[in-house]
Amino acid sequence: MGMIRSFVQTQWLENFKMATPKNSSTILQVVPSLHTGGVEKTTLDIGNALVEQGWTSLVASSGGRMVEKLVADGSAHFELPLDRKNPYSLWRNASKLAKLIRQENVGLIHARSRAPAWSALLAAKTTGIPFVTTYHGAYSQNNALKGWYNSVMARADRVIANSQWTADLILERNPWARERIVTIHRGTDFTAFYKSAITQERKEKLTLEWDIQPNQFTVVHMARLTKWKGQTVVIAAAARLAKKYPNLRFILAGDSQGRDEYHSTLKQEIANQGLEKHVLVAGHCFDPAAAMAVADVVIVASVEAEAFGRAAVEAGALEKPVIVTRIGAVGETVLALPEVTLDQATGWKVPPGNDEEMAKALSDLIEMSPTQRDSIGARGRIHCEANFSLSQMCNKTLSLYQQLLE
Repeated sequence: MGMIRSFVQTQWLENFKMATPKNSSTILQVVPSLHTGGVEKTTLDIGNALVEQGWTSLVASSGGRMVEKLVADGSAHFELPLDRKNPYSLWRNASKLAKLIRQENVGLIHARSRAPAWSALLAAKTTGIPFVTTYHGAYSQNNALKGWYNSVMARADRVIANSQWTADLILERNPWARERIVTIHRGTDFTAFYKSAITQERKEKLTLEWDIQPNQFTVVHMARLTKWKGQTVVIAAAARLAKKYPNLRFILAGDSQGRDEYHSTLKQEIANQGLEKHVLVAGHCFDPAAAMAVADVVIVASVEAEAFGRAAVEAGALEKPVIVTRIGAVGETVLALPEVTLDQATGWKVPPGNDEEMAKALSDLIEMSPTQRDSIGARGRIHCEANFSLSQMCNKTLSLYQQLLE
């Protein structure tokens, strides 16, 4: 760790000193890639807000399927290998970012992940522009070296936490950063998540693709295929319920992102449990709003702490009851017993990794009348609109940029 620190403090600053650009309304966001996920979606959301307000929006990443939409919406994209983590790549990327800052007269740089944040930190120090980070995840931290690597996210002029739970975690790990931390809840564009905005054609396309029958009670789990998202727990819960409720249909919708072995493990477990008619590993879904619209219930089954939990908010906005695990920031997105009464609840919370409790919550929902489930969903919409709108996130973020640029 001492060698890396020495490298950061001396070699870069000696070799790449540049003139400081004038403050400008050009904002550069840096992320590892633009394939899929909450970090990437927020990058596009802020890019759109910048363009709408007359700012110049730049994004640097290694590329991905979301680049086309980013550019179509008015941002410029610069392809850099920001998904690489070795020290030499961080140094090279810092050099390229500094060059880009000078070339495009960037006024502020905003990093949303650790590897590109190290490069952005060095580039910001060299060019003298403000540096912002956003904590989108909890970041595992089990030794001093990992703690130092993670600490880059707290070294910015302002450190955005996407939930109060995340803010508390940052402060616990980096007490010296107290005055830099700002909580801005992750925002969702609720105009895309009105029930009336989802056409029958969009829903029918997915019900056909996923072979959902009219009489089936449909449970949707929206998350990339990775162990900590809890797909195996959902399969185990399905196994507990399938005989009692033969009309149950579970959809595991998410991109494997190269985790072919885990994907195969899920399909094998479904076969072992005889659940082929009940559980579908659907792959990447290009229309998440429609996917949740066809659901009777949406599950967020994470077994590790979520720093926010976008799927729970989007499901709530669509007036769907939500079952989530009681871990991380989910308490800020879903109202559930015992914190509120049943007539105030917007969903259920169950212990992480507990398929028995998840199955019980599902059974409770199945046994409810449609009117009762609709009431839970309607309260979810009210709760989400009041606390997690896209406009509040964008307004607060751009206001923060403005403060740092003045």
